[in-house]
Amino acid sequence: DDVQVRDNLTVETVPLRIEGREVKNLRNKEIASVKVVWGGPAGENATWELESKMKDSYPELFSGKFSRMKIL
Repeated sequence: DDVQVRDNLTVETVPLRIEGREVKNLRNKEIASVKVVWGGPAGENATWELESKMKDSYPELFSGKFSRMKIL
């Protein structure tokens, strides 16, 4: 594959899918996070990201089952 390296020596990764969701309660506030699988030249890796931030940046990832999942 042709890998594009930027001037600051980073490569672009793209979110492939959402694999999980969790909500944490912090000081009477609920913080929703999603487990995002990223793809790039080095393969796949996963990180936990703020759900609100990911919805703003990548709304297409939330058309699957996790966007309709209820938290008990």
